[in-house]
Amino acid sequence: MIYSLARPLLFCADPETAHHLAFTALDAQAKFGLARAWAGVVPKKPVTVMGIEFPNPIGLAAGLDKNAEHMDGLAQLGFGFIEVGTLTPKPQPGNPQPRMFRLVEHEALINRLGFNNKGVDDALPRLRARKIKIPVGVNIGKNAATPIENATDDYLKALAAVFDVADYVTVNISSPNTKNLRDLQAISAVSKLVENVVFERDRLISLGIKKHCPIAVKIAPDIADDDIADTVKAICERGADAIIASNTTLSRVGVEAHEHAQQAGGLSGRPLTARADRVLERVVRAAKKTPVIGVGGVMSVADAQRKLDIGAALVQIYTGMLYRGPAFVGELVRGVKLAAR
Repeated sequence: MIYSLARPLLFCADPETAHHLAFTALDAQAKFGLARAWAGVVPKKPVTVMGIEFPNPIGLAAGLDKNAEHMDGLAQLGFGFIEVGTLTPKPQPGNPQPRMFRLVEHEALINRLGFNNKGVDDALPRLRARKIKIPVGVNIGKNAATPIENATDDYLKALAAVFDVADYVTVNISSPNTKNLRDLQAISAVSKLVENVVFERDRLISLGIKKHCPIAVKIAPDIADDDIADTVKAICERGADAIIASNTTLSRVGVEAHEHAQQAGGLSGRPLTARADRVLERVVRAAKKTPVIGVGGVMSVADAQRKLDIGAALVQIYTGMLYRGPAFVGELVRGVKLAAR
């Protein structure tokens, strides 16, 4: 009710300004524990995935808390886990503004942020000092200025930097907003990348830094249907612990007539729901025993439940919370039912 009153005011501002205003309010509430009021009663629905126990299966997708600056407030909303980032080895401003566009009547968002972040070193002190009890994943990517042929170097640098502070690490090769990044989803490229990342993870474990750090790989919903199985097989065979399916889409099906439809960037929200679910089905089938985290177009309890029913081990949200508000998290946790596994 409160958010329904505040949303028109937030939506009068451009999306990035609204984002900062909302987080300023959330952080202020979190200092006094008041952000918990948004969540309501959040039942425990524990699930164990990648060897990690999550208090419930609803998580925050990467992209909302890029610099790990708002973890306390987000945790109070009832999430079972949070994924921060995308973090790159070096700071970068991302693409020029404006770079986010609302398609309100479609409950959608187009963004071309371009991995804007303060760099991995800036986030480390906050990640290291966090007091929240829920798992925190760190999503890593390559810098825009790094040639695609040297992308592995960036992923290895970022992995080494966050290794001791991340409960799991996500290798993001699916953003449409960094030039050539999705080329890394080609079978030969993704095989080599995942193999190198897993090798580096195992090397760091051998040094005694920590005993466990799962690697997830985030793929796009725009992979050709006939290529999904081979891509997933390559990722699993090279030792990834989970696959996240999927990211934003370049498709504009369903929003073609909107004034922002021709804006470059990835589309998220309601128009992505059906495509994301179709991709999820194929990924789950191909991944076999490797767990899959479902994300894309979760705008209701029914959407989250469908992903779990398809076979997702966990579900992440982003755009749905922007449209539904901070109480959406608790609503999802209360509403979903976990199948016996």
